[in-house]
Amino acid sequence: MLEVAIEADEEWDSSRSWDSLARKAAEAAIAESAFPQLATIDRQVEISVRLTTNDEVRELNAEWRGKDKPTNVLSFPMMETGELHAANVADHELLLGDIVLAHGTCEAEAADKGVSVEQHAAHLIVHGTLHLLGYDHLEDSDAADMETREIRALARLGIANPYEVAA
Repeated sequence: MLEVAIEADEEWDSSRSWDSLARKAAEAAIAESAFPQLATIDRQVEISVRLTTNDEVRELNAEWRGKDKPTNVLSFPMMETGELHAANVADHELLLGDIVLAHGTCEAEAADKGVSVEQHAAHLIVHGTLHLLGYDHLEDSDAADMETREIRALARLGIANPYEVAA
């Protein structure tokens, strides 16, 4: 049973249903991962999503990645990939990790791409969830695999391929 705990700062419009968006984005990413069972097993599986300010993300980015600037999304996995393979075992709650989005960066990128903030936030949550599940984009082959999974997850949400260059 997947639980997506969300906390949104006041910069993030409270009239929008971030809870639903985050859950759907995480479910789509999980469905396109090597661990689709995580969305449906009886064991409690939790992802934490924090929608916050550029300043907070800049501080986290400086502390954890040594980069003193905001970025669109940060992911903090709490599980090793090997542990995820054994996730079907009945046990205590499975904490996949935390995803943090920066409002100002997300809003600016959405405007640059000509998409809604919600659509871009969904993409970033898919991206972050895949990081929590052990995917990365440091090597070209890994980046291609992760991008393919993102595209398929976003298609599940009715979101067009964000990597496709408009002609």
